[in-house]
Amino acid sequence: MNLELNNKYALVCGSTAGIGKATAIALANEGAIVTLVARNEEKLKATLATLPQHRKHDYIVADFSNPSELKEKIENYIDKNHGFHVLINNTGGPAGGPIFKAKVEEFENAFTQHLKCNHILVQATVPYMKSEDYGRIINVISTSVKQPLDGLGVSNTIRGAVANWSKTMANELGSFGITVNNVLPGATSTERLSEIIKNKATKTGRSIEEASNAMKATVPAKRFANPEELADAITFLASGRAGYINGINLPVDGGRTKSL
Repeated sequence: MNLELNNKYALVCGSTAGIGKATAIALANEGAIVTLVARNEEKLKATLATLPQHRKHDYIVADFSNPSELKEKIENYIDKNHGFHVLINNTGGPAGGPIFKAKVEEFENAFTQHLKCNHILVQATVPYMKSEDYGRIINVISTSVKQPLDGLGVSNTIRGAVANWSKTMANELGSFGITVNNVLPGATSTERLSEIIKNKATKTGRSIEEASNAMKATVPAKRFANPEELADAITFLASGRAGYINGINLPVDGGRTKSL
């Protein structure tokens, strides 16, 4: 299937590891010209080197804990280079823990890094999307928007806010050829999942292998996802073939979420 992504400009956040990196590679392999965004320049350079070299890919160094800096950098980049047809909002999740024990600052920090920064990026990129009559905004969030996850109180709260922000944005932008969708990863083999498993093992007195197997047992597929499987779903939603899919939450979780 021709995904119609050849020479489309794509901005991929959190693109030096896990789902973000896999998505950057997948988009580039489909012909997109990718700009990576993350805070570690050395990791950005290493990821850039893995992308097909016959197109001019690029990167932006930015820290999502500093939204004003992010706004300045993305606007400067667009002014000097080009806009984007595709925006992948993807940021590392908040630390785990019971919601009752969460500090107010944890909610504020997560809200800044997820919703505020997503909003800044959308406001910066949508004018070009409108001019091209083509836009794909995909937010990588969590299955917790359908079914809250135990021990991830702050994440459950903020992800829900992002999901509703996204649906509202989809309604407002749909008439301009712009779609806004959410991909909801289930348990995916990333550094974050390794940390979650390690914490579960510590709290329950189990080995890491036992804690991992217990998590896999809750998934009908009986395994964790690979980042590339999430990237494939994201890449399709970013494509020209997905132009009539708008305002949805797409779980990619092996069937673990119990609701439709």
